[in-house]
Amino acid sequence: MDEFIAERRACQDTLWSTCHPLPGVRKLVEHLAKHKIPMAVATGSISRNYKLKAAHHPEIFDHFKNRAICGDDPRLKGCGKPRPDIFLLAAELLGRNVGEGDVSSLDTEGKEGRALIEERSRGLVLEDSINGLEAGQRAGMKSEWALRIAIVQHVDHFGRETAIWVPDERLRALAPGKTFGADCVLESLEQFRPEEWGLPPYDS
Repeated sequence: MDEFIAERRACQDTLWSTCHPLPGVRKLVEHLAKHKIPMAVATGSISRNYKLKAAHHPEIFDHFKNRAICGDDPRLKGCGKPRPDIFLLAAELLGRNVGEGDVSSLDTEGKEGRALIEERSRGLVLEDSINGLEAGQRAGMKSEWALRIAIVQHVDHFGRETAIWVPDERLRALAPGKTFGADCVLESLEQFRPEEWGLPPYDS
């Protein structure tokens, strides 16, 4: 197993520089940055691989200003997706007080619990995996299913909770018609309309 991992890593390292952002990613990130919408990356990739990938696309990743949580972050204590921890940590990086644990564990009757639920509901997750969608839902945030992109989390102006999904077409083929709880499914991030989620619209 160790030999396989080493060989895979060596192969990946030769390919990072050939990876290109998918359609719509750069436009969205630059648009959110222009309007000062808080963003963070929450990825299951280990930090080493994330840094190698990000280094080739500073025009995108520089906008996150090191606000990134990777799958090997010690603060996760091994609790990756579909646990909500990675999105809650990302929200903390944005200066939000969202508490800990599944949204279902929060006290809906108490003032503090209601405040945490409200704060979490202001997050929007763009996700490409089923585990990521579940993690976003368990965090109490909305999610869009998105095709092979970095996860972008923001706090919208209207405090709406949403889920958007742009799935890999191969995954869709295995479960046609299923949304896995996503509030929205997109075939491409080029279909993303910021104004539908309480964000400033793209310049016409």
